Amino acid sequence: MRNDLTIYDRVADQWWSDEVRWLRTLKNLVPGRLKWFGRHIDWPGKAILDIGCAGGFMAEAMAQHGAIVTGIDPASAAVEAARRHARSSGLPITYDVGVGEALPYAAEGFDAVVCVDVLEHVADLGRVLSEVARVLRPRGLFLFDTINRNPLSRFATITVAENILGLLPRGTHDPRLFIKPHELRQGLTKAGLIAGPTQGLGPRGIDRRGNLVFGPVPLQTVIYLGVAHKPGGA
Repeated sequence: MRNDLTIYDRVADQWWSDEVRWLRTLKNLVPGRLKWFGRHIDWPGKAILDIGCAGGFMAEAMAQHGAIVTGIDPASAAVEAARRHARSSGLPITYDVGVGEALPYAAEGFDAVVCVDVLEHVADLGRVLSEVARVLRPRGLFLFDTINRNPLSRFATITVAENILGLLPRGTHDPRLFIKPHELRQGLTKAGLIAGPTQGLGPRGIDRRGNLVFGPVPLQTVIYLGVAHKPGGA
């Protein structure tokens, strides 16, 4: 089975334990994402929606930087794990169960929407981007990353990361759902958003436990970060 989204609920009780290797990989992606996103947004006081929050790695990192964070994900057990950990950490994060194609929020309610490791999994990319545009305030930001679609990205994510190294569970991704940058730019434009710069994201080293450490890289062949904004406002 490809694009197996049940994996997030299956490890919900271990999400914050550091016992599951592929969850450590997800956690290690956060600092690199945060570093690049931070070039485009000042977190303190901003109302942020984290689409596809799962167990809360990215949501907690943004909250720790002063953002007012709401997270949403269809994996209910992972969301409950996120709620428990936020409470134990004293972080006032709101978590909801739901999907990006039908966000249960009023229009223009967020200063930014963050969507990492998600767009290559959704059922209807165009609908998700339309919902992002709807809930963003004028001049609000859409901060995202996703996986490029080409033979190298398929080899890196499926053959190496899933099948050889076990950095992700087998079946996590369906390479047919990977998104070429020009396709995403077209989708953003159709949704009424203005695409901005993009940047590669990839391994930058290894930590003491032998896990990969990630950060911005020049090549966008596999994972790429991006920013877009909603027009309008003064």
